[in-house]
Amino acid sequence: MTAKIAYDDIEVGTELPAQTFPVTRATLVQYAGASGDFNPIHWNEKFAKEVGLPDVIAHGMFTMAEAIRVVTDWVGDPGAVVEYGVRFTRPVVVPNDDQGATVEVGAKVTAKLDHNTVRVDLTATSAGQKVLGMSRAVVRLA
Repeated sequence: MTAKIAYDDIEVGTELPAQTFPVTRATLVQYAGASGDFNPIHWNEKFAKEVGLPDVIAHGMFTMAEAIRVVTDWVGDPGAVVEYGVRFTRPVVVPNDDQGATVEVGAKVTAKLDHNTVRVDLTATSAGQKVLGMSRAVVRLA
């Protein structure tokens, strides 16, 4: 695969299409199985509350992975992401109901760099609170 977005067609300030990602308890169980992270704070409500959390929380790496989908969907090639990092600022609390939680992600090109790369800053929120800070990716465009 190669990036579908041309470097010359992008300007600083270009906004990527925002996306909303649902997170349910079933999502967390599936991610735990795939990742091998069976920490009970991600599936056991009683345990999560005993350790001071408001409820079960999503895996940080799951939240990080969902957020970068905004970039990979936009560029058309996951391999175009050459750097990606975040700070985990707040957990995504996932109630045990039919709705679960959502993670809302927006992104914007904030710099044009060398070698057909751009820096993209992401904003990820859940329940109106920022859940990822300093969320940035460097992406190689066509």
